[in-house]
Amino acid sequence: MAERKLLFDGPANVPVSLVLAHGAGAPMDSPFMAHVARGLGARGLRVARFEFPYMAAFRADGRKRPPDRAPVLLESWRAVVAELERPGLAIGGKSLGGRMASLIAAEDGARALVCLGYPFHPPGRPEKLRTAHLEHLATRCLIVQGERDPLGARGEVDGYRLSPAVRIAWCPDGDHSLVPRQSSGRTAAQNWDLAVEVVAEFRSGSAREEPAA
Repeated sequence: MAERKLLFDGPANVPVSLVLAHGAGAPMDSPFMAHVARGLGARGLRVARFEFPYMAAFRADGRKRPPDRAPVLLESWRAVVAELERPGLAIGGKSLGGRMASLIAAEDGARALVCLGYPFHPPGRPEKLRTAHLEHLATRCLIVQGERDPLGARGEVDGYRLSPAVRIAWCPDGDHSLVPRQSSGRTAAQNWDLAVEVVAEFRSGSAREEPAA
């Protein structure tokens, strides 16, 4: 197996505070992932990014593949958490990456969870919810969601039964990547900056609750 590669942002003299995984169709250095990780790094958080095996293979040979099966994705998450060996580590990611992190948090626990564009249901299948584990989640969780996300728009999500540990921050007129329509008067950068702001505030609050190392 190829050596796992991690991308780091933020001060090198502090422990990793947040690990992020990518979405189904874009790598860990996509514009969205880079914007969020670098923005959080500029706010003093140490952020690590990694790729699931199917995306790492695509980077190596340029051949597109579907996402790995859930057991492989979950094992990738567990391996990264074990590699970093940081008590109080927060986990999360974009879409698929955040969903897999939420399953890890529900099964194995985590200090905090950050989901950027959570896929509450598959495209065009609002009846097939992916929320059962979120109803009883004990881990503090922040979901940053676009108001018109086709995988969970505000009008839908407001009616879901979710754990009190789950907080949702809405990006105005955002789609699944938090990008608003031009007619909204907002830009993608504004919504991405909003995501960085709320994640930094959330993660700082989690850090205050953590015991001293």
